[in-house]
Amino acid sequence: MTRPTARTVSCGVSRPAPRRRTAPLAAAALAAVLLLAAGCGDRPTTHHKPGTGHEQATGAAGTPLAARDDTGHRLRDLPAADAPTVRAEAHPDTEGGWNVHLTVERFRFTPESTGGAALTGRGHARLLVDGRETARAYGPWLHLPPGARTLTVRLYADDHTVWSVAGTPVQTTLTLTPVSPTSPTPSPTGRTLDIRVAGSTVTPAPARVELRKGERITLRVTSDRADTVHVHGYDREAALTPGTPATLTLTADRTGLFEVETHESGLVLTQLVVR
Repeated sequence: MTRPTARTVSCGVSRPAPRRRTAPLAAAALAAVLLLAAGCGDRPTTHHKPGTGHEQATGAAGTPLAARDDTGHRLRDLPAADAPTVRAEAHPDTEGGWNVHLTVERFRFTPESTGGAALTGRGHARLLVDGRETARAYGPWLHLPPGARTLTVRLYADDHTVWSVAGTPVQTTLTLTPVSPTSPTPSPTGRTLDIRVAGSTVTPAPARVELRKGERITLRVTSDRADTVHVHGYDREAALTPGTPATLTLTADRTGLFEVETHESGLVLTQLVVR
């Protein structure tokens, strides 16, 4: 049996009806319209850097104040419970200057979004050496040249406003006491360096320990987790049992820079400089 073919009539002429192929085209057109509508309703921003999200470009945290800090930047106030904190430790570098370690809470360094909007817990630090702004810090470690007497580390949002609490900038200040450049005198019984590891925090903060060739040193490491301490270059290691000090004694019989680190957590505990 032959199925009848649908036909259309136009101006009295009968001809087959065209096949219906408009559904995919209509769907595509509808999708394009929706995209255009979304773009019109949420116009893309142009003031933030490529790779910076819309939230980073349009979000704003805290309360901007009319007050400015001594470098001319406006303060952005947060409640104390939400505000970041910063601490700093300075260790003399054997080749001059200071190695400074920053410890921050409720804050992370975001160099990739500098220039964007202010979001709580993001930003960078600025360094004021002897009262003058000298540099920015985008991570926890930095180096200061010799001659510095005081260091102030102040936290800023990505939009360069100053994080503050009750109108006071979030910052810390260190007094840098010059250290005599005299070389250490080897002890016949050697030296002992006590190191404690709690989570990802190493105390004292990692720094360089200078040794004379032939000097003995004992590393006494206490960790809150099972791990292994390893001295690179000397291929010496010791197992760490939680809460129990592990000792590792070696004679510095080769010159160079040797890192001491943990295997599992990958933490640098100290650096031995043998001359």
